[in-house]
Amino acid sequence: MDVIELLPRLYLLRFPVGQAYLWRDDHELTLIDAGPAGSGAPIAALAAPLGRLRRIVLTHFHEDHVGGAGELAAATGAEVLAHRLDAPVVRGEIPGPPPVFEDWERPLHAEALRHLPQGGFARPPQITEVSGGEVLDFGGGAHVLHIPGHTHGSIAVHLPEHGVLFTGDAVAASPVDGAVILGVFNLDRAQAVASFHRLAGLEADLACFGHGDPVTGRASAALRRAADTYDRDH
Repeated sequence: MDVIELLPRLYLLRFPVGQAYLWRDDHELTLIDAGPAGSGAPIAALAAPLGRLRRIVLTHFHEDHVGGAGELAAATGAEVLAHRLDAPVVRGEIPGPPPVFEDWERPLHAEALRHLPQGGFARPPQITEVSGGEVLDFGGGAHVLHIPGHTHGSIAVHLPEHGVLFTGDAVAASPVDGAVILGVFNLDRAQAVASFHRLAGLEADLACFGHGDPVTGRASAALRRAADTYDRDH
């Protein structure tokens, strides 16, 4: 796990596939996504000197984002939150619907699977379900947005007081040139594009994606420019 300080109170945690973010309010910590299976121990070790891990917010059910959540929750007592539509998948009650792949996405998905741990992972013992519209008690008021498309229960988290936006996999940065793009492996592309435009309408200076480097300045403008290309070209 690579750790990158983005702000004095925000860390990017990078894994072989995907990434998570650790936010600090004084001695209380919030984790946005939890990495793949096996990530719990290194995240707990990073968090321990910084404060108490209070909550884990899961942006969607894919294993590279939720695999470490159960282990972390068991070790720290942190509350786990997920959208009500994705929560049954996170709990392991139902299988997650597979993405509707575009042809060019299939080899990318196969390559990602090669780097993920095989087998199951510890499920969170309890999940607090959200629907979108909630304001969570961190970051000066963390607004939860329901942004379907990547999964039915994908969420984003916006911290207006700090100008920070966590998009989950609704938006990404290209590994080729860092360009802001629509996230891949979506369930419903039209919904995903609509959600991209909704996120682009928010005010944020820093945009944190589930994959790819964050936009660390004037993020709203970058998201709007990128979203506009999907109107024209798609």
